[in-house]
Amino acid sequence: MTGTKGAETSLRLAESMLELIQRHGYSGTGLNAVVEHAGAPKGSLYFHYPQGKEALGQKAVALAAARFGSLVTGSATGPATAGEALGRVIDELAGMLDDSDFQLGCPVSVVTLEMGGESERLRDACAEAFESWIAPVGELLVAQGRPRTVARALATAVVSMVEGAVIVSRAQRSTEPLYCAARAIAVLLAEGTEASA
Repeated sequence: MTGTKGAETSLRLAESMLELIQRHGYSGTGLNAVVEHAGAPKGSLYFHYPQGKEALGQKAVALAAARFGSLVTGSATGPATAGEALGRVIDELAGMLDDSDFQLGCPVSVVTLEMGGESERLRDACAEAFESWIAPVGELLVAQGRPRTVARALATAVVSMVEGAVIVSRAQRSTEPLYCAARAIAVLLAEGTEASA
């Protein structure tokens, strides 16, 4: 029972860190705020994350990576084309932005921009997160007939475009940049199909 309770507290702290990073950035998220947001005992933070804020940030980035990866995988189910699957992902992201009044963005890009030059640990966590999104998109494209090298290049471009579009959407307080990215991705994937034929 203690192990389960401890695991729940650890996850709750990571989820709070994730949400606060989305709202306030990594630098703007203090550990006291995380503990308060999580409703956790103050001593539990260093019990579960003895290496402090970087370790908690690393866990939050991994959590974000897993959630977005699940979104990509879930969107690819059924007879959808790669373009349709990625369109579903963009619809979900647009809904998230809209529902949060453009307050929530991608925590992985936030941590990359803030800490990528200062913390090797966090930079590596962000690189792994991006790779965990590029890889399944690439596999989806391979499954739909692209050569592996073409699929990898397209997947990298797609993830980069979506990440950039989320940032621009937040700045403009509009989902239009995301939908512009969706239209550009559809063209890119159509060209990829022609190139691989």
